[in-house]
Amino acid sequence: MSTTPSPEIVTTSLQQALVDLIDLSLQAKQAHWNVYGPQFRALHLQLDDVTAILRTASDDVAERLVAVGGVPDGRASAVVASSTVESYEAGAVATDKVVAQFEERLTAAATRIRDELPELESDLPSQDLLTGIAFQLEKQAWMFRASR
Repeated sequence: MSTTPSPEIVTTSLQQALVDLIDLSLQAKQAHWNVYGPQFRALHLQLDDVTAILRTASDDVAERLVAVGGVPDGRASAVVASSTVESYEAGAVATDKVVAQFEERLTAAATRIRDELPELESDLPSQDLLTGIAFQLEKQAWMFRASR
């Protein structure tokens, strides 16, 4: 029989997912504004889709965090201090590099989330939410990978 995870484990996992998702959404928008090269239009539009998915996911995580008694912190300072996502460069970035970077970042974020799922097995709503988000991240990573 499973034991209930401590509230701290659940809130910590959700908070980490939150800051990583916010960081990824900001990076996707930064790339959207600064991508150039072959297949610009398709990638420009794809990055908008990814941004929307990430923003919805971060909102769902923040709301779940409140529901379990946590306090979501999506301030810029919290994202900078806590995100595990590799930082994104400033300036124009070529399409092939953007594709590779987002495939890698989305895959890494999905892996981090999946690695924490066993800790949440007794909090099925949180585990289910994060499983769905990992699925979405992996799907988007595949879409980037398929365009190489």
